Amino acid sequence: MKTKAVGVFSSRASLSSGDDSPRPAAVQGAAEPRHSEPLTARTTGKESRREGRTTGMVKKFRDAEPAERFFQGGMTSSIPAKRSTEGLGPEIPKLTAGELEALLRRLNLAQTRRIYQEVADRAEKDQWSYRDFLAFLFAEEVAHRQQTRLMRLTRKAHFPFFKTIEEFDFNLQSTLRKTLLGSYLGPDFVNEGRSLILHGKEGRGKTHLAVAIGYRAIQNGFETLCITAAKLIEDLSNASQKGQLQEALLTYTHPHVLVIDEVGYLSYGPDAANVLFHVVNHRYLKKRPMIFTTNKPLRAWGKVLHDEDLAAAILDRVLERGRFIHLDGPSGRTGHLNLEEALPGTADRARISGISPPQFPEPT
Repeated sequence: MKTKAVGVFSSRASLSSGDDSPRPAAVQGAAEPRHSEPLTARTTGKESRREGRTTGMVKKFRDAEPAERFFQGGMTSSIPAKRSTEGLGPEIPKLTAGELEALLRRLNLAQTRRIYQEVADRAEKDQWSYRDFLAFLFAEEVAHRQQTRLMRLTRKAHFPFFKTIEEFDFNLQSTLRKTLLGSYLGPDFVNEGRSLILHGKEGRGKTHLAVAIGYRAIQNGFETLCITAAKLIEDLSNASQKGQLQEALLTYTHPHVLVIDEVGYLSYGPDAANVLFHVVNHRYLKKRPMIFTTNKPLRAWGKVLHDEDLAAAILDRVLERGRFIHLDGPSGRTGHLNLEEALPGTADRARISGISPPQFPEPT
């Protein structure tokens, strides 16, 4: 036992006091004064302070830890060994239900705090192992946090309604199939900065599909914001007039996915192309995807936004890493009424009434 213990200490000679009891090398070295300067009136104060610190270190060292902590094989024969089962492991704290809930609240384990008592009773009844008990609690906590985050981001997205991709009826489309949207339903849609323009007549499911893709992005861990083109242009135009355009742009450039609904449905101010270009260009440079829904063909965007050149620049940036998808089929709102068969076409209606069709039809 002595041989094993002595190996822990330094091989330096013991102090001149004659005390041969072994001590840790760190203490033994610290106890020896260093005389790098001759003792003068100036250095005497330094040495006194140094000795005081050394004495304090030794006392603190001896008082803080018992000698048994430095011996794996126990104490030497001069000091009685104290071995007890009480020191082999940490003492289990005796906590009341209130104290345990306070600890769980401090760790922000909200779901665990709500269900732990019920789960503990079940684990005791079914004789679960400690590992299974912890695994169940942790799995429930993670699932709860994911669901909470999903609900929070869905509310923050400001969808006009809630729809999923599973609810979209692809049977009403002649060419569009779910498989064609595969890349837009996974993380690559956001990671690669892809964009999408959904075109079609009213009631064909453009907004439904845009909301479903935006919600799938949320499920994949990304933030989404949905807004109409009229609201976006109005907000940025007002901010530009107040000299606050850069601050207002952050609302529309920060989210991972931006859904701009109903492009061309309403008329916009003269600076519509200017403010929309700021949003599109910033997101294009940051590779952040955008989804547009519109009932206007792409060649008409110049008239809609009052600037042919800027409209072309907007479409050029959106479609560089994006796709244009046309939605057809019957209207999802009035398809049950068969209005397309009951009403004649525009030219036929004009011949029946004797009135020429308008040169610029009203937007629908």
